[in-house]
Amino acid sequence: MAYEHERWRVEPGTRPDLDGTDARGTGGAPGDKEATVEVSRGLVAELSEHQNRLWAEQRRSLLVVLQALDAGGKDGTIRKVFTGVNPQGVRVTSFKEPSSEELRHDFLWRVHRQVPARGEIAIFNRSHYEDVLVARVEGLVPKATWRHRYARIREFEELLAGEGTQLVKLYLHISKDEQRERFQARLDDPSKRWKFSAGDLRVRERWDDYRAAYLDAIEETGTHDAPWYVVPADRKWYRDWAVLQILLHHLHRMDPQYPAEEEGLDRVVIT
Repeated sequence: MAYEHERWRVEPGTRPDLDGTDARGTGGAPGDKEATVEVSRGLVAELSEHQNRLWAEQRRSLLVVLQALDAGGKDGTIRKVFTGVNPQGVRVTSFKEPSSEELRHDFLWRVHRQVPARGEIAIFNRSHYEDVLVARVEGLVPKATWRHRYARIREFEELLAGEGTQLVKLYLHISKDEQRERFQARLDDPSKRWKFSAGDLRVRERWDDYRAAYLDAIEETGTHDAPWYVVPADRKWYRDWAVLQILLHHLHRMDPQYPAEEEGLDRVVIT
């Protein structure tokens, strides 16, 4: 089966046109919201089947990197897209501000410890890319340091790919207006206020700086083995469908298989 993915793929070494990409776009969707949600239910079941085979095979792994500006929908994507998978074979890691111990090591130390083992799907909610995004925009390290990290990231991802890990890097592209609406919705709902902090507004003021940092990071680190995808994410139902299409494309190409059964099992009778 062919799955849509080229629509959102960024050609390695090129700079995505975020200004020219409609964050509310729904190109390629199988229909309106209701129809697309229905199709996505079937795709979730397909993802679960592929994940079961990957877990049983125990030879390769999948690493999904989720990046977005604040309120971009990383948590929601994880909930909706991976809702039907076997939790035994899936791990989610959220990378927040480095601890004092992590700061005593190289910037990839804490990341390498969380990559998927054979058979696993690992999902990074934020990732090593924070070290060329936040570190750059907030001036946490000198320019020479964060620029040098692009090469280290490419080498790190090349190592993972060479060891059997398929990387899929997703930038969830939301508009500034949509971010404002999502922030306001969090403030209006007492059960969601925990997701908002005053610091979010300070980061929002640097919207253009973060966008520029993302553009450079995507251009510098997209490769054949570790491609970037820019997914319009203002419409959550479209975002989920697109992410499922991309993941299933790669899993279909990987084509994990159940291990061969022991000989003679067809003659075994349980008494």
